Amino acid sequence: MKRKTLYFTAPRQLELREDTLPALGAEDVLVETMCSAISAGTEMLIYQGRFPQDLETDSVISTLRGGFKYPLAYGYACVGKVVEIGKQVNSEWLGRLVFAFQPHTSYFVSKPDSLFAIPDSLHPENACFLPNMETAVNLVQDGAPIFGERVLVLGQGVIGLLTASLLNEFPLGVLVTADYYELRRKASLNLKVSDALDPNSKNFQHDLSAYMQRKFDLTFELSGNPASLNDALALTAFSGRIVIGSWYGEKQAEIDLGGAFHRSRIRLISSQVSTIAPELSGRWDKARRFEVAWQALQKIKPEKWITHRFSIDRAQEAYRLLDENPHETIQVLVTYS
Repeated sequence: MKRKTLYFTAPRQLELREDTLPALGAEDVLVETMCSAISAGTEMLIYQGRFPQDLETDSVISTLRGGFKYPLAYGYACVGKVVEIGKQVNSEWLGRLVFAFQPHTSYFVSKPDSLFAIPDSLHPENACFLPNMETAVNLVQDGAPIFGERVLVLGQGVIGLLTASLLNEFPLGVLVTADYYELRRKASLNLKVSDALDPNSKNFQHDLSAYMQRKFDLTFELSGNPASLNDALALTAFSGRIVIGSWYGEKQAEIDLGGAFHRSRIRLISSQVSTIAPELSGRWDKARRFEVAWQALQKIKPEKWITHRFSIDRAQEAYRLLDENPHETIQVLVTYS
């Protein structure tokens, strides 16, 4: 059987390669992919050639091991159906809808213990958001919001929207979001946040003035723009926390740590989903966090943020859209027939 797999071959160059699937082992299953989500953060850094050359693609997910170098098959949000099972695999797997951390490919062979069975009540396209929801859960856990706190979320891409959705479950004093793109600000306002502002606007500071009597206790930097850290520093209160969830790749910016920051006692928290915060690891593990992420997906139903769907044969168009016109997108999916 043949499969099609998407490869990044050079900056802004993609290639759809066809190869023969490996033989199915006795303990393997064959999955036919239905849809996969494109990451507008990490994948776009790879597409643009702005990734660190000496960094491992993922230190935890076995299917993503290795370094960032071309040609590279990458992606981590595949949803599909088990269409064949090995002789030693429980027959209950056959026909099951599953999620897998796999690159964009039309078929893949996997061990069942690397798959996540999708709850029957969840639409398959919602399941494509599982990695992003786990990230959002991790961000909120690292931020540890407190009753009545004033919270700011910079960036309302998928991660930012999911984080704001989870924060909405807390009895916060104020929840304000910010994003450069009107489409994403509208999506954020639909979450019933206190306000969704444009950080590029000349009136940004003025618009924030209604919330700035005591600045923000907790700020999330999820914009993907390292220069936004200066906004986070300026808008966060004495002894506040800034959770940095963006991965900037090789993007750099001058950060002002020489002014009021030195006396501010603001904590900068590096938050990345591959691990559990040490202070939680005695009670939390990845399995428990995934369980919470599934429950949150069923409640939030983020498929409403899918703005575009492209067949794998048109993947080049999808990445070009995200690169050249990100203001038109929130979540882009690759589909398979």
